[in-house]
Amino acid sequence: MRDRAARTRTGLSANAAASDRSSDPRVHVTVSQLRALENSARSLRFLPRQPVSSVFNGRHASRLRGRGLNFEELRGYLPGDDPRTIDWKVTARTGEPHIRVFSEERDRPALLVVDQRMSMFFGTRHAMKSVTAAEAAALAAFRILDQGDRVGGLIFGDALVAEIKPKASRSARDQLIAALVRANQMLHADAAFSDNPTPLNLPLSKVAKIARRGFLIVVISDFDGIDAKTTRLIGDLSRHNDLVLCPVTDPVSGDIPKNTKLVVSNGDLQAELDTGSGDVRKRLTEFASGRLNEVLSWQKRFGIPVLPLSAGEDTVPQIQRLTGIGPRSSGRDR
Repeated sequence: MRDRAARTRTGLSANAAASDRSSDPRVHVTVSQLRALENSARSLRFLPRQPVSSVFNGRHASRLRGRGLNFEELRGYLPGDDPRTIDWKVTARTGEPHIRVFSEERDRPALLVVDQRMSMFFGTRHAMKSVTAAEAAALAAFRILDQGDRVGGLIFGDALVAEIKPKASRSARDQLIAALVRANQMLHADAAFSDNPTPLNLPLSKVAKIARRGFLIVVISDFDGIDAKTTRLIGDLSRHNDLVLCPVTDPVSGDIPKNTKLVVSNGDLQAELDTGSGDVRKRLTEFASGRLNEVLSWQKRFGIPVLPLSAGEDTVPQIQRLTGIGPRSSGRDR
């Protein structure tokens, strides 16, 4: 079963069909809406040395590498040089102390993998999951460029995969935002059903061919349709890159409403689910939480930081809280 807001009679989904797609920022994003996030992005950080309360620290802290180091030269030791940089083999061979000089890479490439499939067009409280994902991607793009790195991305929907090559320029940022808005605006209640929706493994496989080593990769998705191949791809990507996962959920996934009739569809057939039945509610809850639990298991298995985002609240304070900047919340959607 897939979450399909356009085919569910609850929350924002019921209003989406009747409203103009660009009129409600909770349903569809606009270029101006995403650009307005630039100031908020300056307080975020996607590199090591996070605050103590950040999800990048702690028991399941990631193996984030940050920028790499480029070898510059081998020269004689001078007073004040760090003894840890002494090259002992050269020192022993020449009889004079020598050190190795490195410089930090200045433009680490980053790829934002952003899900805009129909499974993301769902929201019951604050916004659609697709809107939360687009806002999170825009925030990441602004911050990555601001710290001097290249940014690009893969924006994918059920019938669309847009690729933006990493560049340290405003043009790359503008291309990324335009692609986000275009994919997001394609989601609507009367969208044609695709018999072969884009599986998450497709963009992940594309990323694996691009990001051989040393990339920052941020995946923002509800992780619908994951399988054993997804786990292998995640493990391979994390082995030589810095990988951050942002699973996007809706509050209803942890609190299935009672005594509500939900109509779900695959585009051709539909069925009515009565949440007044304890067995139905139990199965729906297990289905909704299963994906998130799988993603969280990758955190422990591969040492990947996971930033769970909820479509039930504003995006900016969530990311600030998760990276140790904002106040902690008393609870979070499952």
